[in-house]
Amino acid sequence: MVLSLIGAGLLLLGTVAAATGLLPLPELLVLVDRVAPILAFVVAMTVVTELCSEAGVFRWIARRLRHWGGGRAWLLWLWVAGIAIVTTVFLSLDTTAVLLTPVVVVVARQAGLPPLPFALTTVWLANTGSLLLPISNLTNLLAQNRLGGISPIAFAGLTAAPALVAVIVPMAMVALIFRKDLSKRYASVPVQRMRVAGTSGAEASVDRVLLGTSALVLAALLPALVVGLPVWLPSSIAALVLAVVFVVRRRSVLRITLIPWSLLLFSAGLFLAMEALQNLGLPVLLTALAGAGNAPGDLFRLAGTSLVGSNLVNNLPAYLALEPVADSTPRLLAVLIGANAGPLITPWASLATLLWHSRLEKMNVLITWRGYALFGLVLAPVTVGLSVLTMILVTA
Repeated sequence: MVLSLIGAGLLLLGTVAAATGLLPLPELLVLVDRVAPILAFVVAMTVVTELCSEAGVFRWIARRLRHWGGGRAWLLWLWVAGIAIVTTVFLSLDTTAVLLTPVVVVVARQAGLPPLPFALTTVWLANTGSLLLPISNLTNLLAQNRLGGISPIAFAGLTAAPALVAVIVPMAMVALIFRKDLSKRYASVPVQRMRVAGTSGAEASVDRVLLGTSALVLAALLPALVVGLPVWLPSSIAALVLAVVFVVRRRSVLRITLIPWSLLLFSAGLFLAMEALQNLGLPVLLTALAGAGNAPGDLFRLAGTSLVGSNLVNNLPAYLALEPVADSTPRLLAVLIGANAGPLITPWASLATLLWHSRLEKMNVLITWRGYALFGLVLAPVTVGLSVLTMILVTA
């Protein structure tokens, strides 16, 4: 509801800007041309992941994670981290926050382990792991467009080195802080004896046609998203295929709430409002704050500005505000690193963090924002700083 209200307010401001000429019609049309495919992708991927969840794909993973851990907490944690990275890279950070968080909490509780290290790993990697591909984060899709629509593989070539550092640093911090918890052992239960917590025998039954079809569609979709096609196209086809299957097998799941209306309203309003602010001289102000140039000091300064802006406001408006002053590839990457790997301090720094905390509250996993912020004050600057340093060394 809050997100919808903010989006409605921003949309109203953007509409006023367009009506008064502050946002001229040609610029508005260019903005729509740029943003519409991105929002179409967001809608399609949300539908795909929600339907895959309804089919039991993520529950299937949960039922096997504890077994794959082999009774060792550190191995189970590595599996969780690996899956969090894969879902973030290919399905976006919000998917990891929404769908994987309940899975890892259930698995940790089944194993008799504290869920906190697994939950923190999930949210930290959801943010920092979103650097690699355009589809990993909405900011990346915008940056891909800014870079002339380069292919996902070419984009990954630019971001691979800092992306690797951005996942290693949070994992190292979790391993250090929770080393005692991760050294524990637990009882490894055969897969056929495991059942998702809170389900009865009837509720735990799985429609194998839906599960198999959803898994196949997801497996086919992942490579299709990186071959260079406009990402809205394969994701829309996947959403349509799954919708048809659900019409036949479980029609009740298909409801209007599958579409992320709040996120769409917020994003559309934000794009309009930020475009209007560009015409009011925001780039001039930010150039004075973030500096200019491609020297190492300039890139650190820009990434730091992106990090601070993300935690003060949110990573999406921070990226949109700084994009005009990112007039070279290294500067654009610095903004991305700050906006993707930096929002680890405040709860509102990324939508994924808010979604993650909401899921934890529903499962009675308590973590205070004060404790989260204290961890983030150490982790965010170290992660962003080392990622920028890696980018500089690789591109030197």
